[in-house]
Amino acid sequence: MQKKVIDEAKIEEAVHMILEAIGEDPEREGLQNTPKRVARMYSEIFAGMNSNPREFLKVSFTEFHDELVLVKDIPLYSMCEHHLLPFYGKAHVAYIPRGGKVVGISKLTRVAEAYALRPQLQERLTSQIADCINESLKPFGVAVVIEAEHMCMTMRGVRKPGASTVTSAVRGIFETRPETRAEVFSLINQKS
Repeated sequence: MQKKVIDEAKIEEAVHMILEAIGEDPEREGLQNTPKRVARMYSEIFAGMNSNPREFLKVSFTEFHDELVLVKDIPLYSMCEHHLLPFYGKAHVAYIPRGGKVVGISKLTRVAEAYALRPQLQERLTSQIADCINESLKPFGVAVVIEAEHMCMTMRGVRKPGASTVTSAVRGIFETRPETRAEVFSLINQKS
């Protein structure tokens, strides 16, 4: 994966222009450093542009566990690519290891985060996480569910705060065995 350099100077310039375009004075006290702060923030919230999530799954362990592994309620935030407004919520990532190949559970959260830290669509994000785990680990199956609130629906447009969007992506055994799919969705919906 080729590194994409985040050009903070260009972001600063663009934010300065946006402030002028909305009729603000970028030189007033409260806004003087806003372009620089936004540029630094964008470097953080788009850090996934410079990562290859598959790298997190290269180190595995041999443990002959061929039952469900589920990491649920992973805090997640991303930026909607249509309006550059945040969406945030939680991800649930499950897989059933094959051939004794398991990964540290933190690696599943890192994969989700790396894909989220990019301009995104929730639907694509869900599929990217599932595909990455499926292609890297070759498990019996993968299931990913994301529940998120989109600020583009809360702050503008239909203005419906609290509306939650749920997306899922299933691969392997979760596609072909309804009882396995039902088990993972039951566990995701179960309150702790």
